[in-house]
Amino acid sequence: MPQISVNDLKNGLTLELENGLFQVIEFQHVKPGKGGAFVRTKIRNARTGAVIDKTFNAGIKVEQAIVDRQDMQYLYADGDDYVFMNTSTYDQLNVERTALGDAADFLVEQMIAQVAMYQGEIIGVEIPASVELEVSVTEPGLQGDRSSGGTKPATLETGKEIKVPLFVNIGDRVKVDTRTGEYMARA
Repeated sequence: MPQISVNDLKNGLTLELENGLFQVIEFQHVKPGKGGAFVRTKIRNARTGAVIDKTFNAGIKVEQAIVDRQDMQYLYADGDDYVFMNTSTYDQLNVERTALGDAADFLVEQMIAQVAMYQGEIIGVEIPASVELEVSVTEPGLQGDRSSGGTKPATLETGKEIKVPLFVNIGDRVKVDTRTGEYMARA
């Protein structure tokens, strides 16, 4: 497994540390006026999704995990598993909900997602930053309330509930930010 210096860390890099597999979310090189330099990082556990802060002394070596990423098409949910298909080999793969994290709230059939694997184990599924979904349940907007900037709850076709502006109705397609779960625009 290749070793890299913590001075060469980048966002998105996956590291094999003594307590598991971690993905770098943020990093900052710090050179205090007194004492040695260090690298302050925020890393996400690839298996549990927990985010922790970790500080490394500058120049030390860490193991870089080689992660294989493949574009796969989401087919359907099968109990607690989600079935994906490799679009070039047509191999099907069952992914547990825990590996999906919040992405499960935005998956619709036929969507292309990037499945990250490490030594044959699925460690994550990345979906586009925004998706278009249909509103399946919401209260009707009140006439004359269109410009007040108010919001109301709406349930999307995937079952995820978000806040939408009052003018959004059942059957409308809305653009949703998958990182925050917030309404962006009407599609």
